[in-house]
Amino acid sequence: MILVSGGTGMVGSAIAKELIRRGEKIAVLGRDAAKIKQRLGTDVEAREGDVRKPETLVGAFVGIDTVINAVQFPGSPVENRGKGFTFEEVDLKGTRHQVDAAKQAGVKRFVYISGVGASKDAEEHWFRFKWEAENYLQHSGLEWVVVRPTWVFGPEDVSLNRFLGLGKVLPFIPMFGNGEQDMQPVFIDDVGRVAADAAIKPEAANQIFELGGPERMSMNDVVRMALEVQGKKKGLLHQPVFIGKLIGSLPGLPGLPPLTADAIDFITNPAVADNSAVERVLAPKLTPLREGLATYLAPAPAAVTA
Repeated sequence: MILVSGGTGMVGSAIAKELIRRGEKIAVLGRDAAKIKQRLGTDVEAREGDVRKPETLVGAFVGIDTVINAVQFPGSPVENRGKGFTFEEVDLKGTRHQVDAAKQAGVKRFVYISGVGASKDAEEHWFRFKWEAENYLQHSGLEWVVVRPTWVFGPEDVSLNRFLGLGKVLPFIPMFGNGEQDMQPVFIDDVGRVAADAAIKPEAANQIFELGGPERMSMNDVVRMALEVQGKKKGLLHQPVFIGKLIGSLPGLPGLPPLTADAIDFITNPAVADNSAVERVLAPKLTPLREGLATYLAPAPAAVTA
């Protein structure tokens, strides 16, 4: 049996649904069993546990052959230290706790959904914590796979859809920075397929797979393409990064989505991948940006009247 931890989130649910489509027997780990059933239906086995609380995990991992760790904290990348929703508590310590529980339960393979940019010497703390989690897994004695997606887009992503949502009430799309950072956005369904392959295919064992979409373009071009798919014409209004960080430092601004200085860095960083390893080993069919966007942004066809 395969267990998907974080299976009610955007990435985790895509992985779970892909495994269900393939006929795999799966369990899903989350903090609320009712939410798991509501999200994924009754065909999955709901197991309750909190990755920040190791005592809740050992029993949840019993009878599992493979774990896919796709946990993200609520509101990511905006951290909430008061509630323990941080990259250190969830991405690093939460992964360590799961690896330890997996070893105790006799799990054979552990797949960690990390992120492109993970590095011991990364400037951003979230990439350092992800690298530390990867390193802990790789030295655990378990068979392991690390998948590092770039910027994941889909119906539930909170980045691109946030920009487009602001365009519903403004005559322009507000953006921080010059928008020229290189992006290689990867469609959520592709992440689900690659993660499922990483869990199942023997040849994936003990490898790191970076994963980006088939196209590389600027963030400006990503947003412009999304507007084209929607059939809308909007200009892009660029604001200096420091303005976004200033806004993020002001607490409790009514009507504004959660924002922090770190979150501004998160969304203005380049996000590109070296797909050579994943193409060589797993050979995924990757979805072009326009094609992926059209699955949820394209206007519904007009009704035909007799």
